[in-house]
Amino acid sequence: MSQTAPAPTSSAAAIIQRDRDLLIHPYLPSSVEERVVMREGNGCRLTDIEGNEYLDATGGLWLAQVGHGRKEIARAAAEQMERMEYFMSFWEFSNERAIELAEKLVQISPEGVQHVYFTNGGSEGNEAALKMARYYHHRRGDSDRNWILAREQAYHGIGYGSGSATGFPIYHEGFGPMLPNVKHLTPPWPYRTELFGGEDPTDFCLAELERTIQQIGPEKIAAMIGEPIMGVAGMIVPPDDYWPRVRDLLSSHGILLIFDEVVTAYGRTGSWFAAQHFGVEPDIIVTAKGITSGYMPLGAVLVSDAIAEVLGQDHGFPMGYTYNGHPTSCAVALENLAIIEREGLLDKARTSGEYLLRRLGELADLPVVGEVRGVGMMLAVELVSDKETHAPLIASQPPQDVIRYESGVIARDCGHNLVLSPPLTMTTAELDEVADAITAVLRKLNPDGSYNS
Repeated sequence: MSQTAPAPTSSAAAIIQRDRDLLIHPYLPSSVEERVVMREGNGCRLTDIEGNEYLDATGGLWLAQVGHGRKEIARAAAEQMERMEYFMSFWEFSNERAIELAEKLVQISPEGVQHVYFTNGGSEGNEAALKMARYYHHRRGDSDRNWILAREQAYHGIGYGSGSATGFPIYHEGFGPMLPNVKHLTPPWPYRTELFGGEDPTDFCLAELERTIQQIGPEKIAAMIGEPIMGVAGMIVPPDDYWPRVRDLLSSHGILLIFDEVVTAYGRTGSWFAAQHFGVEPDIIVTAKGITSGYMPLGAVLVSDAIAEVLGQDHGFPMGYTYNGHPTSCAVALENLAIIEREGLLDKARTSGEYLLRRLGELADLPVVGEVRGVGMMLAVELVSDKETHAPLIASQPPQDVIRYESGVIARDCGHNLVLSPPLTMTTAELDEVADAITAVLRKLNPDGSYNS
């Protein structure tokens, strides 16, 4: 029997207790009592129900491109809701906002991408992309092409297909069996020289890829999926020649390339898409997050002419979501992309990212800092207990928690990496605030994981 919901109350303690009693939070053990309940957001600032103020250096889950509290986006949503909040986009039905957004996405996307399939987010987008790749080959008479190549420490979401492509054991344990015919390869992590046995990282990864293709059989492989910059792994930036060489090798075997740009798209790297940053033309690009800056759930899978033509044959692509092309979400996305354009946030992401990278680079000599890296407003500080062996640092208290407690700056950990993905609107003064807060904590962090008082 369900319990009667408690009456609303303005007491912060009561609200926090209701959260503990009712909500299941992703990745939060039930033993953890702390809750930070946010109430307001404005620009890069957040305020919780207890009146504490924070500086958001994560963009939520890496998506608040235009910052919080944009009234023009709220107006766009309200105007669309008043006109028509929702109708389906199955079969022959559509809506004006979805068409307008598809036109805009094709306009800003890499060459060769001319078609759009809408989803609700990144996990769904990667599910759709994997199905598209397999279905494309199936309709061309190559039904045996059902293998998917991915990378270790890749993150592609939490569906069964996207979760199987994800290369972290924690996302598989207890959920198996996972999707069959998925092979994970070595990530192009230049700092981790121990992965490559002294070889050039790109040479090593390309040799492994070619070897894997031959072992499985090129006629059995549908696609390779990869994040252009590996986010959850710790903002891993590959060598400049990695993706162009991967693209050429896959193309020589008729294997599709899926770029998971859920994190990197819509200005995060200083370009509309990371594919443009690396000079690569994928067959499929999966996007979400920054398409609306988090104001509404939405994702978009961008597809080449060749694939769209095959998917559209016979009865069409037999896969759809209730909220495909949701008109209110699309209206929000259109206004969000317009803000990115009129405020010059692509250029700002590049210049701000370079500035923050320089500030964080001042920490490179600290004994606990192995590497500082980044592209645009995607940055990471890799923490190590030994610079010679690159051994990861396990702190007695997570550095991101200490940073938040001491300064109100919200950062994120990904394993032993401290990662940042601030709103693209962040001012220089706020960038300095982020860098100063991180510097203050890392200067007192010891290689054994303890902190100096």
